[in-house]
Amino acid sequence: MLSAKSAEIVEATLPAVGGAIGEITPLFYGKMFAAHPELLRDLFNRGNQANGTQRQALAGSIAAFASALVAHPDQRPDAMLARIAHKHVSVGIGNAQYKIVHEHLFAAIVEVLGEAVTPEVAAAWDEVYWLMANALIAAEDRLRTEAAAAQGGDPDDLWRPYAVVARFQETDDVVSFLVRPADGGPVPPARPGQYVSVRATMADGARQIRQYSLSGNPDGALRFTVKRVGAGASGEPAGEVSNHLHAHLNAGDVIEVAPPLGDVSLADGDGPVLLASAGIGNTPMTAMLAHLAATGSTRTVVSVHGDRDQLTHAFRAELGRHTAELANASAHVFYEQPLGAWPQERTGLVDLATVPVPAGTTAYLCGPVPFLRSVRAQLLAAGVPAADIHYEVFGPDLWLGQDA
Repeated sequence: MLSAKSAEIVEATLPAVGGAIGEITPLFYGKMFAAHPELLRDLFNRGNQANGTQRQALAGSIAAFASALVAHPDQRPDAMLARIAHKHVSVGIGNAQYKIVHEHLFAAIVEVLGEAVTPEVAAAWDEVYWLMANALIAAEDRLRTEAAAAQGGDPDDLWRPYAVVARFQETDDVVSFLVRPADGGPVPPARPGQYVSVRATMADGARQIRQYSLSGNPDGALRFTVKRVGAGASGEPAGEVSNHLHAHLNAGDVIEVAPPLGDVSLADGDGPVLLASAGIGNTPMTAMLAHLAATGSTRTVVSVHGDRDQLTHAFRAELGRHTAELANASAHVFYEQPLGAWPQERTGLVDLATVPVPAGTTAYLCGPVPFLRSVRAQLLAAGVPAADIHYEVFGPDLWLGQDA
């Protein structure tokens, strides 16, 4: 893995690089997009670039990888790499882009840190970068090959036209789309908890890509769910693609979809399962719960969900139906501003102190990062080992590199 000399240099310079990453990453993206505007137009999420979250995610992944190599030079943080690899394949990042990133990232590092980047320091960080890049390239090649074999076609072009066969209005701001391959071919296999990428053509001709969790996998079709994202109170832009799909995608239309991906999915077994979500984070949990019900699982299943109120709670009816279909299942719902009194529901944020967490539980979490932090801490306090707590987060993973 990382050579002893490079490990020593990286350890010594990691505070300086980490401390300057907030300056380095916007400079890097500016340089890269100036040289390759097509990447911002057709590959990178323009919304996440505008609000800065993609930059934070990049900073987190680089710092986390370097820190892991310094702490354990002979080990590779494969769990972190697997998550990144799935995200990269889902948006169509190819091997050639690693050289582009390297060129502009290192130019930005040199510009920000100046004379501190000696030839020895540059060589050490170059080693870190290519260790990470080459590991990701190998993992992504495997994922593309597997996905192409599952659905047929070219590993270098996983996009496939899907016909929208139905559209369901789950709440005022949440819509589900049922899609099938437009050529009548088979639907690629999906594991409960995975997501698909959707590529939509915007008014200016740009082709923007977003990931949406599968909320179900009925025979011969895929169901993905989209929450319309409005403009933020602090000036954050409205969701470009979510609003486009809500306004323009209807039954009979065709949309480009990539095969299901995602490193967080329901594992086989017979031990207890806890599914915890907040808001639209219940989409992958709905797919997991539906799978457990469809297979007649006898596992103990505890579903926990937090939402604003009953009207914003998508899949509310499905939660009740699938819970009733399972032999050993319970549902626990928390509403911040409930509409009336409901005996089985509680007021406030999710509080696991009022929820049974069986010994041997494997937990799956999805929702905003503050929710993930809170529930994870509660699960650890309840005795659930960190290795048995799995999470999915929508958008750039700002939790990467932290104790997650």
